[in-house]
Amino acid sequence: MSLSVSTHLHYLWLVTTSLIAGAMNAMAGGGSFVSFPAMLAIGVAPIQANATNTVALWPGQLTSVAALRGDLRRDLLPTICIAAILGGVSGALVLLNTRQITFLHIVPWLLLVASLLFGISGPVSRWLKARSSRPHIEKAPKIWPLFFVLLPVCFYIGYFGAGAGFLIMSALALFGVEEMRQLNSLKVLAACLSNFCAVVTFVLRGAVIWHYCLISMVFAGVSGYMGARYARRINADVLRIIVVLTGMTMAAYFFWRQS
Repeated sequence: MSLSVSTHLHYLWLVTTSLIAGAMNAMAGGGSFVSFPAMLAIGVAPIQANATNTVALWPGQLTSVAALRGDLRRDLLPTICIAAILGGVSGALVLLNTRQITFLHIVPWLLLVASLLFGISGPVSRWLKARSSRPHIEKAPKIWPLFFVLLPVCFYIGYFGAGAGFLIMSALALFGVEEMRQLNSLKVLAACLSNFCAVVTFVLRGAVIWHYCLISMVFAGVSGYMGARYARRINADVLRIIVVLTGMTMAAYFFWRQS
């Protein structure tokens, strides 16, 4: 196969998987289960693939924060922002200082863990909704314990990130945040800010493959917009099963490659 044909196939593959990832993120989440392996498949080194994928998918998170800004609980913003900044930067720096071969061996485990986290997010979300529907008195969570619980979660987001959203919601709920709209908006803010810190770190350290990044960003954005319009017409449990099966399949593939 000639070099030009191979290059065109790489771009076609990247466009296709970016469209799928954007739609998945809009409808259920888990788009990284498709877009990150796609970067690896076209020959991007593991760490650069993760960095490029993070940058490409981040704008969609920013628009979500803008849409949910009215539900943010103001008294928790300093705690969440500091944990997100410290966790996001440290996670990104640890990633960039990991050897390529080491990270490649960690990839299937990260995909497996993220798939399992995503799988149990459904029951946890139902528990959170049931909890938020009960009468309750809003109380201020203990700041320092909440900070030290959120910090490793935000570190994970900066390092890899898939499946971490419901961990943030669970931590907030355990520390007394019970209103569902507040939980969701604070989750989106923490994930967006952690990833933004990772994005800045990746860009400053030159870890982003920009020609792939921009293609993925544009097409994921387009399909994300379309997916958001049809998200409510599709059963959420079915979408979650599809995402989990996708993640598990990718994890199994990378385990097989290393065997």
